[in-house]
Amino acid sequence: MGRVIHFELSAKEPERAVRFYTDVFGWQIRKWEGPQEYYLATTGPEGEPGIDGAILPAGEEGPKTVNTIGVEKIEDALSKTRQAGGQVVTEVTEVPGVGRFAYCLDTEGNQFGVIESTGQGAA
Repeated sequence: MGRVIHFELSAKEPERAVRFYTDVFGWQIRKWEGPQEYYLATTGPEGEPGIDGAILPAGEEGPKTVNTIGVEKIEDALSKTRQAGGQVVTEVTEVPGVGRFAYCLDTEGNQFGVIESTGQGAA
């Protein structure tokens, strides 16, 4: 069974959102060292209930929240998404040290991610 293992909050001004979530909830947020503007958020101690996520710049559609679901095999998840009436909207991307990832849409137009973890640094 796939579980939500990561969230993404998009923001018109990501650095302002970083300050907000740090000040309000005490999240530890650091800038990712990858090629795009992306801030990794640790929302609590490891081993306690909850999930970590990220803050990134909002696209043309404006701010939104995207949940990422961990799967055993990404190809199976993408096939099931299509069979159930959803859409796969990106190619599978390899995220070094994390896993294989793609974005999809459900039947209502809600975007979600699926990731096949490589084990280290996932979520």
